[in-house]
Amino acid sequence: MIATVLENATIVDGTGGARYSTDLAIVGERIAVIGDLRQREAAERIDCSGKIVAPGFIDVHSHSDELWLVLPGCDGKIAQGVTTEIGGNCGTSAAPLRGTTQDAMRDSMQRFGLDVGWRDFAEFFALVERGATALNVASLVGLGTTRAAIAGENARRLEADELAAQGRLVRESCEQGALGCSSGLIYPPSMYADTAELTAMAEAARQGNAPLYASHVRNEGDTLLEAIDEALAVGEGANVTVQCSHHKSQGKNNWGKVHRSLERIDAARTRGTRAFADVYPYVASWTELATILPDDVRDGGTQATLERLRDPQRALAIAFALSLRYAATWHDIMVTSVGSDRNAALAGMRLDDIARQWGMSPQRAALRLLDEEELDVEAVFFTMTEDDVATVLSANFTAIGSDASIRALDGPTARGVPHPRTFGTFPRIFGRFVRQRRTLGLEEAVRRMSGLPAQIFGLAERGTIELGGFADLVVFDEAQIRDTATYEQPYAFPVGIERVYVNGCAVVADGRLTGARPGRVLRNGR
Repeated sequence: MIATVLENATIVDGTGGARYSTDLAIVGERIAVIGDLRQREAAERIDCSGKIVAPGFIDVHSHSDELWLVLPGCDGKIAQGVTTEIGGNCGTSAAPLRGTTQDAMRDSMQRFGLDVGWRDFAEFFALVERGATALNVASLVGLGTTRAAIAGENARRLEADELAAQGRLVRESCEQGALGCSSGLIYPPSMYADTAELTAMAEAARQGNAPLYASHVRNEGDTLLEAIDEALAVGEGANVTVQCSHHKSQGKNNWGKVHRSLERIDAARTRGTRAFADVYPYVASWTELATILPDDVRDGGTQATLERLRDPQRALAIAFALSLRYAATWHDIMVTSVGSDRNAALAGMRLDDIARQWGMSPQRAALRLLDEEELDVEAVFFTMTEDDVATVLSANFTAIGSDASIRALDGPTARGVPHPRTFGTFPRIFGRFVRQRRTLGLEEAVRRMSGLPAQIFGLAERGTIELGGFADLVVFDEAQIRDTATYEQPYAFPVGIERVYVNGCAVVADGRLTGARPGRVLRNGR
């Protein structure tokens, strides 16, 4: 007997093709029938009249990783219609862990009471499977994580034996299921890798049957074009797919530059390179506040950085450098979370307001906050224009990524004032960029969230609605779907999503989370 029939559905199949109306049957984990099912017996029939049935959304750029073990219900993503998350982005992944990297992971997970007992992806994925998640999960291997495991966080070129050792870690991680490798070239120690090292690591990923390099490029402002050229050079040199992460141009002086950066990506595609980008639909980025520090200040890791901040003469020089760079933009930086309770009340405040509260200059306030919280400060940076977001979104090779981790409305992950993309990314595409700005048609928007990501990352039998494919599905009202999360009030689920299925099991029914956890770990090659 058929388990579930979605009848009278308007199918948008994830290919970008025209919508059509029919019934769809789910049997087990699969789409069993697409067609007229009025005469077929079914255990459950759901009337989808006037509703869109689309493939589940694939978040190509997430940072959940070890949080899959903390919040396996994946509330904030499931509520958006996300049925698959890809972690391990920006050069940081849950594995492989060696020495100080395992110690650092243990320290960061203490707040969640999570025992970090894994060392490689085989062990990590086994733990995720044992705990069961509401959505499907996959991961890249982070080149910052592998570099730190081999050589720590020092700003230097790797020796030949270290380069070979890192390559083995990358290859083994891909053989254990990682979908490719990623770099985060504004973060230590990823930033210390030169193009040759990045190319060698991408080649190692290819040798592990995972030919993909995703990069948070070296600069997203003044030297964006050169940074994109480097990412493309890595892809072409290693003969792998290139994914330019959360593509943007930051700083008013650079607005509009994305036209030229997209032209560079498109030109590489014309040359035969598999090159793509992803984007989130907001004008603010979200990352570590420590990224405001000059690169040399962060050499050697957290303790070395703190020693420099606590040296009066060095701190004076750093503050002067920050005063020049951020003189007129401190109000564009909003603290979202801190590591301790000491400054927890500052979450949601702009740095210029914090400075006034503390009676000091904004640059000194920023350094004091980083010192007191031992660099564990996250912030939102309002540095973009929505016209650029729409431009990036208009490129037909751009997928959608939240650049956020899973969160819930309460519990251990509900801390601070996170970026609204945590709860609103995918519905916002429909509300803001399909209905309001008309940047995309609905069918194309669905393709960017499903069929295109599955193509880029090699997710077989997912991303489109087709006979025999996995039943990862979203049922939504195209006139109502939208985000409700804001920068001031980010803990808010979207509206307009009525049902979500992962591997044929309802994880959202009648707009409410069911608590089911049918997700799978999606490994490279299988």
